[in-house]
Amino acid sequence: MPADAAMAMDERIKTEPFFARLMKRPELGAIGGVILVTIFFMITADSSMFTLSGIMNFLTPAAQLGILGIAAAMLMIGGEFDLSIGSMVAFAGMIFGVLTVNLGLPLILSIPLTMVFAAGVGAVNGMIVIRSGLPSFIVTLAGLFILRGASLVGLKLFTGGSTQLRGVREAVEGDILAPVFSGDAFGFVFRWLSEIGLIEKFRSGAPKVPGIPVEILWFVLVAAVATYVLLRTARGNWIFAAGGDRNAASNSGVPVDKVKIALFMATACAAALVAVITVIDSGSTDARRGFMKEFEAIITAVIGGCLLTGGYGSAIGAFFGAIIFGMVTIGLTYTNFDQDWFQVFLGGMLLIAVLFNNAIRKRVTGER
Repeated sequence: MPADAAMAMDERIKTEPFFARLMKRPELGAIGGVILVTIFFMITADSSMFTLSGIMNFLTPAAQLGILGIAAAMLMIGGEFDLSIGSMVAFAGMIFGVLTVNLGLPLILSIPLTMVFAAGVGAVNGMIVIRSGLPSFIVTLAGLFILRGASLVGLKLFTGGSTQLRGVREAVEGDILAPVFSGDAFGFVFRWLSEIGLIEKFRSGAPKVPGIPVEILWFVLVAAVATYVLLRTARGNWIFAAGGDRNAASNSGVPVDKVKIALFMATACAAALVAVITVIDSGSTDARRGFMKEFEAIITAVIGGCLLTGGYGSAIGAFFGAIIFGMVTIGLTYTNFDQDWFQVFLGGMLLIAVLFNNAIRKRVTGER
């Protein structure tokens, strides 16, 4: 979005009524989607879907995808794409597995080192895009294959021929940081709630929901931090400006190149975070981890209100977009529908989101 159009939009927003401003919020479509999907499953699904355990069931995959989707959304707002984010999950998982299992490093060292590796790859992607002038779509598409291939080769090298590395759970057992990235949080609260009868429990007396899966807490934290950065900091303004009109932003003193490289690094680190969480949870890593997640993350961002042209979007929108994914992925198992309908739903949601976002963009910019 050009700088003069952005200023004009700001002036209009200040004088518009609340409802008109609400209609221009990028996350509006995703929130509406959550409401519609919830109503759909309340009618068609087994009632157990909306029990506490059912909600945790669909929020867990939503959280893992949402961490990627929020990072992808910020990068899209900055005017770029990263199609290597799914392969980065596998690559970072391999690095993390080798550091913990093969080298025997504690989590206090292996996790930061994994993040450094991921950030380095993200920085390389960003610098290639900036210096070559090639579309980030092409550069990171190449990265998708390079990282996936590197994961295959690396795992075979470190395991003696297997594409899966096991023993992570045993390697991190007893580590004080393990509960931060794996398992359930606030178990004592859920035990107390089961004792006073507020949540269901087994005959043994143990609560049916032992706690909040830690990936959900990470999901909420990432969404909160991203929203704060975008809406309450100068760097957030830089991200919108860099994606809206690169030349105008650069002429205004915005360090566009540094902003874009930082966004690529943040996206890679988000993938590394998901890798660490999933590897510790499953106790192993493999070369297919994160497969197709790059496209799901981008679709999540688009459903959440991000424009493909950059300069407009919302981390909260991506947050709700991920929840839609989780609800449909798990919710279909509570119905009599064939689960392959998920693919049809995914395509339909993407098309509707693009059409809706295009209409909003025209309202915001005054285009016809």
